[in-house]
Amino acid sequence: MIQVRKSEERGHANHGWLNTYHTFSFADYYDPKFEGFRSLRVINEDRVAPGQGFGMHGHRDMEILTYVLEGSIAHKDSMGHQKVLGPNEIQRMSAGTGVRHSEFNPSKTEPLHFFQIWIEPAAKGTPSSYEQIHFDPEGKKNKLKRLAGPEGGNGAARINQDAQVFVAELARGAEIPYILGSKRHAWVHAVQGEIAVNGIELHTGDAAAVSGEEKLTLTGVGAQPSEILLFDLA
Repeated sequence: MIQVRKSEERGHANHGWLNTYHTFSFADYYDPKFEGFRSLRVINEDRVAPGQGFGMHGHRDMEILTYVLEGSIAHKDSMGHQKVLGPNEIQRMSAGTGVRHSEFNPSKTEPLHFFQIWIEPAAKGTPSSYEQIHFDPEGKKNKLKRLAGPEGGNGAARINQDAQVFVAELARGAEIPYILGSKRHAWVHAVQGEIAVNGIELHTGDAAAVSGEEKLTLTGVGAQPSEILLFDLA
């Protein structure tokens, strides 16, 4: 079964400095039908104006992934990390016992466009930690590049959950087969462009919740290259 979540159905707020879309219930947006999917709790697509950002705030017991499409993020946290994150990188912050951090667009002229993803951890109260990994963009062209998983390694961040996170950029007509398995579930998010999941088309901002499908075929159908995020979930 594949259920489509249309882009325009997402929660939306424009605060001037922040233009944000919420796939699942978040902040002032609440939809009882979309409070998460399996262990996937948040997919926020944020655009932040130059010189603006999120001041120091706290998190606990959550696996937080950040993926930048355009611009850069200046990150600072209570564990002592001060980093800048850009495209073709994955940032993982395991909040665990508790962490505070800030995120700002350090540019005075360029906008920031990024995704922040929250995954509920398999175990609570674990030590907080941080990881940031850069990858070659060729690694996501017409194939799945693993961004995060429970074992980490091979250019992927380690998360405290039985979940795999992938990114792929698909040219028109390119196909990526993926074996999901009968007891697994998937969430496929069209980051930009047009793709098809087992023949069902998704456009920018759309997503598909997948259950009971052992195999997926991901196909680029747009005139321009398309980008997706794939979550393989227990």
